[in-house]
Amino acid sequence: MDTHPQIPTTPIEQPDSGEVAPTIQTPGSQPVGFSTTPTPPAHKNRNGIKSIVTTLTILFVAPLIAITMTTFVFQSYEVDGPSMETTLQNQDRLIVLKLPRTLARISGHSYIPNRGDVVIFNESSLSLSESSGQAKQLIKRVVGLPGERVVVSDGVLTVYNKENPEGFQPDKSLPYGSVITTTQGDISIKVGPDQVFVCGDNRGNSLDSRYFGAVDANQIVGKLAVRIFPFNKAKIF
Repeated sequence: MDTHPQIPTTPIEQPDSGEVAPTIQTPGSQPVGFSTTPTPPAHKNRNGIKSIVTTLTILFVAPLIAITMTTFVFQSYEVDGPSMETTLQNQDRLIVLKLPRTLARISGHSYIPNRGDVVIFNESSLSLSESSGQAKQLIKRVVGLPGERVVVSDGVLTVYNKENPEGFQPDKSLPYGSVITTTQGDISIKVGPDQVFVCGDNRGNSLDSRYFGAVDANQIVGKLAVRIFPFNKAKIF
């Protein structure tokens, strides 16, 4: 009968109150009482990736939204020049509404603003663009509509249409006319279909339809909605 040697044992003493029990460590194991580095949960990794994707999406979409808004809805402009004084002053900051023009184009119609509206339009006539070689954007007031005849004589602007065959003077019948004193020139122009006749409120210092003719509706960018600066002169038009 085989015999096995006796393995001497050493009694394990219980620690007194207040003493820390010794740890027991076996090969390949971590000591009892020490924590291992936790593995990040999978859902945290997914949340991190989702956050990155969301940030990239915002950075990509935000400029597209801004471009869309300024192209089709509204845009900020700054007045350059005195042609609309005293209604507008040089360096006034404006918000121009483009949505009516956009909706008209979507529906397949020309955008014709109301008489008295202040509009921004592209003027590409040779007389204005020959110095810079490119189209300019101007801001003027609509005084004549499609099919009407506009006559300037003896300092007075008169509009003739079906409703007023004897003519009427918009500068006297519309509120804006309080800033108009006289209109220089000696012209008679028939406004064509899908066109408007425009003038600056500062008639003595404005290059407008009296010189370059009626403006095509497809050149109109939008109409003045709000003056936002100077703040003490903020106004809705």
